[in-house]
Amino acid sequence: MFSILTLNNISPAGLERLPPDLYQVSDDLAEPDAILLRSFDMHSYPIPSSLKAIGRAGAGVNNIPYKAMAARGIPVFNAPGANAQAVMELTIAGLLLAARNIASAIEFARSLDGDDAAITRLVEEGKKQFVGFELPGRTLGVIGLGAVGVKVANAALRLGMRVVGHDPDITVGRAWQLSSEVRQADSVEDLLKNADVVSVHVPLNDHTRDLIDSPGLSIMRPRGTVLNFSRQGIVNDEAIVAAIESGQLHSYVCDFPSRCLAGRAGVIALPHIGASTHEAEDNCAVMVADQLRDYFEEGNIRNSVNFPEVVIRRHEGHEGNRVSLVNANVPNMLGQISTTLAQAGLNIVDMLNKSRGEIAYTLADVEDPIPPAVMAKLAAIEGVIFARTL
Repeated sequence: MFSILTLNNISPAGLERLPPDLYQVSDDLAEPDAILLRSFDMHSYPIPSSLKAIGRAGAGVNNIPYKAMAARGIPVFNAPGANAQAVMELTIAGLLLAARNIASAIEFARSLDGDDAAITRLVEEGKKQFVGFELPGRTLGVIGLGAVGVKVANAALRLGMRVVGHDPDITVGRAWQLSSEVRQADSVEDLLKNADVVSVHVPLNDHTRDLIDSPGLSIMRPRGTVLNFSRQGIVNDEAIVAAIESGQLHSYVCDFPSRCLAGRAGVIALPHIGASTHEAEDNCAVMVADQLRDYFEEGNIRNSVNFPEVVIRRHEGHEGNRVSLVNANVPNMLGQISTTLAQAGLNIVDMLNKSRGEIAYTLADVEDPIPPAVMAKLAAIEGVIFARTL
């Protein structure tokens, strides 16, 4: 029986993937095997010694100290792409809000007073201040071509826009999904120079903080628009306000209100609703629940932000003879592990070892059950952080 502590409300569609005969799920557990959460901030949260895994029902993991968790042998799983459709749709909505000045037009319409004749007159007098622009022929620059960025780029093409993208780390899978009509920018600066609208779809880290700042905004085409439905901090709020006030920027649409942005003309700030659809919440919960099960029951690691991906198919007849080890990424670890198994007379059927940074993960199937004494020897190898049988 594995115990799962929930630190946020998790979609029932995900919790249903954890069978009650194998998993105890509760928001009140002192010694959980895993933690399942959404936006709960774990940076100051006391980590129980029993913890073996963390599942984030979403894509971003800035609320989890995942590097520190790796050092403790705890993989952190997330759900990349599970909310991509929801975020893409809101990004396109933000683009349309900005292009047609819809938010300010709504506020104007709400403020109208008088009888129908007076309102009609005010509408005709005031509507010229909300003249916008059409999308065909405009260029959208997409920074980050992951699950969301690719969907945004392809959708913008269907709306008649030109699209230029930049992502030096784009995967082969995402490249196959991206329309061939998307032009490649050699750098962020190259993209900004050629874009009327810029949309960012990257995680927040030391390399992307203030990715869009005053120098970058100054080289955009005049009266441009910036969309940020990724993370607060990727776009510098102060630089945005200055660019709007100077007339360089037409508008900024984001999912992250702040004191700096509050009440500013040209700014549309939504209350972090990018992934707030029933479908996205279900998809994220299901995806991360399945990954936790695969880790606990099979030892496989998929979509971890701090561990390597390691997946071995179970070999028929050897279903109960699997060992998984988390160890420091240092020389001769694999040799010591295989030697320990060989000295115990255990023949290895399949073995996979991969590393990520300072952490390595080993998964091995052997022909016979692994005695507790052998597991004790494996756990005692210098550099082994965690070992278990499955």
